[in-house]
Amino acid sequence: MKINSSKIDIIDVTDDPGLERFLYRCIFHSKVDSSINAPYLKHRERSEYLGFAIPKGFRKKVLFLEGDHIGMIEYAPVEASGLPIVGENIIVMNCIWVHRKARGLNLGKRLMKEMMETEKQVAGFATLALEDYWMMWMRKSEIEKLGFMSIESTRLKHRTYHIEKSFRMHLMWLPVTKNERRPAWDKSKLLEGVRFCPYHPIYRDRYGIKKLNIQEIYEEHW
Repeated sequence: MKINSSKIDIIDVTDDPGLERFLYRCIFHSKVDSSINAPYLKHRERSEYLGFAIPKGFRKKVLFLEGDHIGMIEYAPVEASGLPIVGENIIVMNCIWVHRKARGLNLGKRLMKEMMETEKQVAGFATLALEDYWMMWMRKSEIEKLGFMSIESTRLKHRTYHIEKSFRMHLMWLPVTKNERRPAWDKSKLLEGVRFCPYHPIYRDRYGIKKLNIQEIYEEHW
């Protein structure tokens, strides 16, 4: 199928009641050409996070290509981030994703440009990336293509799932000013996983962890 890359719209869905469904639906798990009015669930932890984060500057933007919702980027100031990253005057990218059928069109970079052009007064942008992980998104190699670099990493193992495997978690950084203060991560929170989105690769209540009533779902692996 030939795609006309000129027919691109990036829409901020954060404050539009008519597009609220995109705040709760993961583009990764949505059939691209399905009805954008399909039913969706307001996941409780997601609702709590949005209620906290939106007033503090959280944004989610969806990329439409020829009318299909085919990509997204979600970000917030560090104090409203869903990821365990700390720092000053930093925007944290919670997630970015583009459907595989649109690869080669540099749409990830288009989404990054949108974020950076609307957040010009910050020292830089931070996120987390995964290496050797069993899920396919937020990979370090893909995040590096967007301009980020790894400034810290640790090797982790899940305590109940794929316990024979380990993976490396990276703190990724994209500075935009000189003499910037680099971000850091809250290691204890990192080991607990995240709660802001049930589709994020390190969402804490996946794989039956909730039933075990344990706080740290990952352990460092040396």
